[in-house]
Amino acid sequence: MSLYHRLRSGEETLSLIGLGYVGMPIAVAFAKKVPVIGFDVNEEKIALYRRGMDPTHEVGDEAVAGSRVMFTGDETRLQEAKFHIVAVPTPVKEDHTPDLSPVESASRILGRNLTKGSIVVYESTVYPGVTEEICAPILEQESGLTCGVDFKIGYSPERINPGDKVHRLESITKIVSGMDPETLEEVADVYALVVEAGVHRAESIRVAEAAKVIENSQRDINIAFMNELSIIFNRMGIDTQAVLRAAGTKWNFLKFEPGLVGGHCIGVDPYYLTYKAEQLGYHSQIILSGRRINDDMGKYVAESLIKHLIKADVAVKNARVAILGFTFKENCPDTRNTKVIDIVRELRTYGIEPAISDSEADKGEAERLYGICFTKQEEIRDMDAVILAVPHREYRALSLKTLDGFYKEGTARRVLFDIKGMLNKREAEEAGYLYWRL
Repeated sequence: MSLYHRLRSGEETLSLIGLGYVGMPIAVAFAKKVPVIGFDVNEEKIALYRRGMDPTHEVGDEAVAGSRVMFTGDETRLQEAKFHIVAVPTPVKEDHTPDLSPVESASRILGRNLTKGSIVVYESTVYPGVTEEICAPILEQESGLTCGVDFKIGYSPERINPGDKVHRLESITKIVSGMDPETLEEVADVYALVVEAGVHRAESIRVAEAAKVIENSQRDINIAFMNELSIIFNRMGIDTQAVLRAAGTKWNFLKFEPGLVGGHCIGVDPYYLTYKAEQLGYHSQIILSGRRINDDMGKYVAESLIKHLIKADVAVKNARVAILGFTFKENCPDTRNTKVIDIVRELRTYGIEPAISDSEADKGEAERLYGICFTKQEEIRDMDAVILAVPHREYRALSLKTLDGFYKEGTARRVLFDIKGMLNKREAEEAGYLYWRL
């Protein structure tokens, strides 16, 4: 009987290593079909899951509380499973080179507890070759087992979009791959249990790795183009969004928008691809150019704000500025690799310490990673300028009257930066705001 059928019958167990924004929804989905062990080294996170709380907001407290996932921080429990999914983050270092330490650490933990007959599938975003050339040898070293004989490996890139309630694990076609045809079919069958949209069998593990890393690289390049257009059109005195609306009437115009590009996907994955290209003697031109543009957008926003403060006759040093939104994207608590911090750091170089508010954000994470303590929205008063940085639902619902209450009473020229263009530009300007957007 195949491993897939033993999982279906409940004879074997599936494990999920890494219970973050990607891993936890996968664990909850599979637990509806097969026995699942959910492992994470973060004991605080495990305690929250056991209490039925979802700090990621990806599936909700009710789904976690009702799940049959066996949450644990005890790595030896992994010995009870035969099908393992590794879903840990793969960030970059300060020099923009890949930081494989999380996936290497996960491989060591799993390797110490790997048993014969297991299949290990990696979901972490990596450059082509990492699964077979780095992860598999670690599994072999730690377990004393031989890859291809005692255990098999596969790769299935994650496509979960944090904060997106429409494009979910179940509704997105899943790329799957295996080290040999037999493994490929086992991996495909297992994922087909939870992915209603179906699976795509990649020709090899390296093809699957490459497919994932170019998905976000393509999006990054397109957004960089929009950001560059925004810089150009702002100098021309043309509203970028008006231009994009007009151009978007053509059937084959790609509808991307300018914005801050952060998070652990779009702002990171391109560096994995260019790193591997450099190792092979090729220096990326388009990909790295796009990255440079997107990485500089926080600084560009801050510099534009300074110019508008001067235009409004506001003294720059110690100007009172509020920033609404700090997460890397809307309707998501994740602050990792947020580009809003770039705005904050640049403003500080001008002697401005902004008040930052974000009720969606993980407060503990923001303080731990950036030393940021949030200001309650009701405490934002007497401001010279307000930056709507992240289009959370609550900020989209803000009226101009509510925004008025954030400013100093009697301020003649209220500087309002609406990075993603949530508000009606004409209405804001008619209300007396010195309005700006990308």
